[in-house]
Amino acid sequence: MSKTNNGNGPKLLAHAEVIPVVSKEDESFLLDEEVQYSDTLPILPVCDVVLFPGIILPIAASRKTSIALLKEASKKQFLIGVVTQCDDVAEPELDDLFGVGVVARILKVMDLPDGSTMAVVQGMKRIKLKSLLMGDHYYYGRVEPLPELPKPKNARMFRSNVSMARKRYTELLKKRDNSPESAVGVRNIESDRILINYIASHLNADVASKVEILEMDSYDERAVKVVVGIDAELKFFALQEEIQQRTRSEMDRQQREYFLNQQMRVIQDELGGSPVDQDIQALQARADKKKWSKSVAETFQNELQKLTRAPVQSPDYTVQYNYLDLMLDLPWDYCSNDDLRIDHARKVLDKDHYGIEKVKERILEHIAVLSLRGDMKSPILCLVGPPGTGKTSLGKSIANAMGRRYVRMALGGLHDESEIRGHRRTYVGAMPGRIVQSLKKAGTSNPVFILDEIDKVQNNAFHGDPTSALLEVLDPEQNNAFHDNYLDIDYDLSKVLFIATANSLANIQPALLDRMEIISLDGYIHEEKLEIARHYLVPRQLKEHGFSGREISFPKDTLTAIINDYTREAGVRQLEKTIAKVVRRRAVVKAAGDSFAKTVKATELKEMLGLPIHTSEHRGRQAKVGVVTGLAWTAVCGEILFIESSISHGKSTLSLTGNLGDVMKESATLAFEYLKANADQFGVKYDDLENSNLHIHVPEGATPKDGPSAGITMFVAMVSAFSHRKVRPDVAMTGEITLRGAVTPVGGIKEKILAAKRAGISQIILSIDNQRDIEDIAPEYIAGMTFHYITEMHEALPLALVEE
Repeated sequence: MSKTNNGNGPKLLAHAEVIPVVSKEDESFLLDEEVQYSDTLPILPVCDVVLFPGIILPIAASRKTSIALLKEASKKQFLIGVVTQCDDVAEPELDDLFGVGVVARILKVMDLPDGSTMAVVQGMKRIKLKSLLMGDHYYYGRVEPLPELPKPKNARMFRSNVSMARKRYTELLKKRDNSPESAVGVRNIESDRILINYIASHLNADVASKVEILEMDSYDERAVKVVVGIDAELKFFALQEEIQQRTRSEMDRQQREYFLNQQMRVIQDELGGSPVDQDIQALQARADKKKWSKSVAETFQNELQKLTRAPVQSPDYTVQYNYLDLMLDLPWDYCSNDDLRIDHARKVLDKDHYGIEKVKERILEHIAVLSLRGDMKSPILCLVGPPGTGKTSLGKSIANAMGRRYVRMALGGLHDESEIRGHRRTYVGAMPGRIVQSLKKAGTSNPVFILDEIDKVQNNAFHGDPTSALLEVLDPEQNNAFHDNYLDIDYDLSKVLFIATANSLANIQPALLDRMEIISLDGYIHEEKLEIARHYLVPRQLKEHGFSGREISFPKDTLTAIINDYTREAGVRQLEKTIAKVVRRRAVVKAAGDSFAKTVKATELKEMLGLPIHTSEHRGRQAKVGVVTGLAWTAVCGEILFIESSISHGKSTLSLTGNLGDVMKESATLAFEYLKANADQFGVKYDDLENSNLHIHVPEGATPKDGPSAGITMFVAMVSAFSHRKVRPDVAMTGEITLRGAVTPVGGIKEKILAAKRAGISQIILSIDNQRDIEDIAPEYIAGMTFHYITEMHEALPLALVEE
């Protein structure tokens, strides 16, 4: 519980001990005679020092209350209570003080140059502190005396312990390198009890241990405790001496081994060579087979010469040998032969992954340019998309398609720059960076290198910025001379096909983002998930669970139910887990020897997987006033979105509910203001607008919603509510609106259109600028749907509203 003084409380002055020379006559006066004092005393809290009865100690005080108490007590010659703090606080309370203290008298007070005050105090009688309060200038406390046993219970044992304490404390003072006068002073203390108190107050023990001694009523117990404390400190000095002796012996041993090794080396040279020479010859033989540049060869020979001069038993020998071994293990200019057949690459990519045509076309373009030019700087591709869309596994397919080695480096949570660039060899345990280590593992200088989760690299100023270290790696104009701190030679990374993966671009450093070619994997639509499940996931899970391809079949309606009711994701990872769960249920039946149906029916899913996890709200087939179907994009897929509106008597206020974001609220306000400004054009009475409140609600209020694409939908809902015209049930719409009444394009069209088709909607209203997005959708996905392209908001009304 001992703490460092913060300068607020009194403390013991270092190297300013007052050595009391106390006779046996003084002992009776200090310890046995009754001291007259009130049950309420001024209290002086002190830090890092414990005052014992009969002991004189200097105390320095800097706290205003303590200085005031010391000066007044010295002037008026009254007794005070000295109590040690257990917590070093500026304004102590009762709980911050130990319960036992000492009544003391002030012998002398003087001011110090630093503004503090020093007082020489002498302890007299032990007291117990019952309460503490702040007076006008200093603390007061209610106290009660603590009795002490004047005579030891076992006089012979007590005298033996006192003699032992005096002798060992004198020995301890010599260990501390104190002046001879200190030891003389201890020998001149004739009083046994005061000697015990003096030694206890000067032990190198924490404050709590000293207070524990002060609390003992019997001097027999105090003497034993003091002897134990002296022994502990003597053992500490003995341990220090032992460590120093061992250090000197170890240094002597190392010097002896060095000379012996030198002699052994001379003898081995005379006998025809040493293990060191064998290591060097082996390294040189491997180097002769390497096809590396002249500069690398010169560096290797220079480092090999350093190895020949290093003592075999020194740590530098192992460091140097490992460095040369790394140089020989790296592929340098060795590259595997690329398979540049376009048809082969297309077949491999189509076999491993369904969809993602943009990525496949980009890889085929790269292979085509390689085949025409023969050599080129490899591009830095960055695949961005939600989890489970096949970004990482795509790297293996690209490596297979090109006939290259595949290596992967996980960047998630990386926070140290040295993980990329390596450590300098001057550090203990230095290693090359993970880029160089991965190339050593690949064995070629042109692998397909996956930098997985590049958006999850941690920025850490203390350990350097790893994202900044990646700038050199991922710059085609710089990475032909990548510098690893451990290797300390430029290495050519320009032949490596780097493919980074990320879930979001928001966390990637702009300079790093500028060096990469971004390819988006927006997630799979329902139809793509269905094909992936049929051709990839189901066959793989059947094989992994011990079934042949003909034992279990998943009809289209079953897979559709799994996709819609039990998974909601952009990728197919959760879909594969759910299919695996169904297959395992069949595996249990098969392992038990029972027969089972080959076809997994959709009606069985509830029993196998439980109740559906996700439900979709479907549009009714009746036309209603004020209810319009909108289209929304989510990270998982497209969704239909219902905008409900109602009017009530009021003062033309607009209320919005449904957990809407700021952009969506602004779209509603914009549509309402545009309606009020052009009410006559839409068959709405201006008086109805002025005397009615409008309430817009978007169902599923627990789900946050935001974005501008519901602007046209809200406008149509408002016109329907005020004009009492019903909205056609087979029409959905999406589009942003402006204050001038224009309808502008929005994103996520592909996902929105397919969500509308799943909900049975056949007619879509959207901005004319989104027509190019419709043309990118495969015709079979939008068969039977009609698209209406508009430029102005009013053009949506005759298409969506039913004329009475």
